[in-house]
Amino acid sequence: MRVNTVETNLEALAPKDWVSTLPAGLASAMVLAAGRGERMRPLTDTTPKPMLEVQGKPLMQWHMEALCRAGHRQLLINTAWLGPQIEAHFGLNPDLPNDARVRLRYSHEGQDFGHALETAGGIVRALPFLAPVFWVVAGDIYAPQFDFSSPIADEFVRSDKLAHIWMVPNPTHNPRGDFGLSSEGMALNLPKTANLFTFSTLALYKKEFFAPALTGMPEGNPQGKAVPLAPLLRAAMDRGLVSASLYAGAWADVGTPERLRDLNQSPATP
Repeated sequence: MRVNTVETNLEALAPKDWVSTLPAGLASAMVLAAGRGERMRPLTDTTPKPMLEVQGKPLMQWHMEALCRAGHRQLLINTAWLGPQIEAHFGLNPDLPNDARVRLRYSHEGQDFGHALETAGGIVRALPFLAPVFWVVAGDIYAPQFDFSSPIADEFVRSDKLAHIWMVPNPTHNPRGDFGLSSEGMALNLPKTANLFTFSTLALYKKEFFAPALTGMPEGNPQGKAVPLAPLLRAAMDRGLVSASLYAGAWADVGTPERLRDLNQSPATP
C-alpha cells in the first residue's frame, strides 16, 4: 500500500472517480482509533494501537478493507494518542488492496482537546459528519471475516431500535461477559451473575441514540467531554431500544502484546 499523506492526496492523481451516495459526503462508518493502549506498552509508546500489525497490515486496515468491500467508502477515524501517525500513513484517499478506494475524514480529539473523549464522547464529537445510520468498530479488534453488508443492517434500519450490537462468546480475559442476549434478539442489561456475552465493539447506531437529551452533550461535543459508551447502552437496553446478534466468526480483542504475538503466529484467516 502506498504511504499516503495529506499532501499526496491533493495531487491530481489522487483517486476521485467515484461519488458517495450519502448527502454531503457523510461517513457511513466510524473506526475508533483514539485510545492510549496502556496494556500494550511498550509497543504503544511509539505506535498507535490500531496501527500495530496483524498478519502484515495495521489492525484498523482490516476493518477499512471489509467496510469498503461492503460498499462503505466514506469512513471517519477519530484519533488522539499519536494520531498524526494515522493520518500520515493513510492520508485522505488510501490505496487499499484490490483497487479498494475509500475517502477518510478525521476527528483529531488529541489536537482539539489534548485527550481522547472515550467512545461516546468521541462519537458525539464526530456526529455532524456521520450518516443517519452508521457503523462503529474499534480499531484494535481483529474480526477479519465480519460482513458489514449483513442483512441485519437493513432490518435494523426499518426497526424502531436505536442500536444493534454484535456480541461474541466470552474470551478468557473477559469470562463474565458484558450483556445478555434474549431469544428474541434483544440486548439485555443483566447482572454479572447472569449468562452474558462479550460486546465485540461492532455495532450499528442511529443518530437518535446520541441525542443531547440522552447523552447530555450537544451534537459535536464542543466542550470535549469524555463520556463512556457502556452506560448509554445499558440505559437504552432498559428501554428496549438495543437489538443484538451473536457473532461466531474469528474475533480477538488485541489488548496485550501476548495476544498480538499469538495472532501473528497463527495461520492467516482468509
